[in-house]
Amino acid sequence: MKKINLSVIVIIAFLFSAMAQEKSFHDFTVKTIDGEDLNLSTFKGKKVLVVNTASKCGLTPQYEDLQRLYEKYNSDNFVVIGFPSNDFMNQEPGSDKKIKRFCTSKYNVTFPMMSKIFVKGEDIHPLYKWLTEKELNGKMDSKVKWNFQKYMINEEGKLVDSANPRTNPLSKKIVSWIEN
Repeated sequence: MKKINLSVIVIIAFLFSAMAQEKSFHDFTVKTIDGEDLNLSTFKGKKVLVVNTASKCGLTPQYEDLQRLYEKYNSDNFVVIGFPSNDFMNQEPGSDKKIKRFCTSKYNVTFPMMSKIFVKGEDIHPLYKWLTEKELNGKMDSKVKWNFQKYMINEEGKLVDSANPRTNPLSKKIVSWIEN
């Protein structure tokens, strides 16, 4: 009897694990910077570069290259999505309205920007929990090290890779991934 119970538990654990790994980027809904719900299935068929952003960071000028990348490849089924976060040394203290004004006036950002979220810690947003836990994304564990960490999502909504915060958005690593 104990063997049967153990077998059932192992099978159930395997099924739950398989189901968790089947979840994709497209299964999440987030809030835009304007407060609207956005189902990420909107981006099926597109490569997506997910970036946690901040307005008062030494890496903030990356907004300029993120915008260039978006403008160059947007017509090629590619999109950049920014997720403002105040998780690192209070470098994104503003409201969504202030963040939007900053991004559009200083860097002419036209790529989709989402509402401010947590990308680490107890209140981590479910999308970032998925991005950072292999058990959920089926690819890799990672830690959001700082503002402007980048996650690469393929057309099917699967996590492909990540790039550290200092990696320029126009780097060979990111451009090669978009072009191939």
